[in-house]
Amino acid sequence: MTAVLASAVAGLLTGFSLIVAIGAQNAFVLRQGLARQWVGTVVAICAGSDLALIVAGVGGFGGLLTRTAPALAAVRWLGIAFLLWFAAGSLRRAWRAPSSLRVDGGSPAQVTGSAGSAGSARAAVAARTAAFTWLNPHVYLDTVLILGTVGGNEGTTGRWCFAAGAGLASCLWFTGLGYGARLASGALASPMTWRALDLAIGLTMLYVAYRLASL
Repeated sequence: MTAVLASAVAGLLTGFSLIVAIGAQNAFVLRQGLARQWVGTVVAICAGSDLALIVAGVGGFGGLLTRTAPALAAVRWLGIAFLLWFAAGSLRRAWRAPSSLRVDGGSPAQVTGSAGSAGSARAAVAARTAAFTWLNPHVYLDTVLILGTVGGNEGTTGRWCFAAGAGLASCLWFTGLGYGARLASGALASPMTWRALDLAIGLTMLYVAYRLASL
C-alpha cells in the first residue's frame, strides 16, 4: 500500500512540475477562463488529452515516439504554423483596442443567439483547444516520453498509480486555471486590460513558436 501511494504521489508531483510551466496551452486556457467561454469544454479536452497521452506513455509508447522522428517533425511545423496564426489574431485584437467586449474571437461576454450559433462557438473553441494540445510536440515529450519513461520504472502496478497521480495533476491544474481565472474576471473587465492580455498572449505564442522552430 505504501509503495502504491508513493508511486501516485510521485506521478502527481512530476506531473505538476511539467505542466505548470507557462506555455501556449496554459495561456489559452487562462484566456478562456477569464472570458468565461466554454471553460468546461476546454478543461475536459486538455485534461482528457493529457490523461490519454500519459496512459499511452506508461503503457510503452514512449519508445515508439523516439522512432517516429519524421511524424514528430511534421507535428512540430504544424504547431508552429498554428501558433503564428493564433498570435497574429491576438496581436490584431490588441492593436484594434475594442471599445466593447464581444465573443467573436475570444473576448469575454455571454454567448447569445440561437442554439446553432452557440454550438458553432463551442465547436470552434473545442477545435482550438485540441490544436493547442495535439499540435504541440512538447505535450508528447512531457507526457508520452518523460512521464511514460519515469512511470514505466515504477513496476507493473506502480506505473498505473503513477499515471493516475500524473493525470490527477493535469485535472487539478486545468480546472484551477480555467475556473480560478473567473475570480479575476471583474478586475479584468476593461478593454485596455484585455489589450494588455492579448498582447502578452500573442508574444507568448510567438516565443513558443520560436522555441519549437529552434528544436
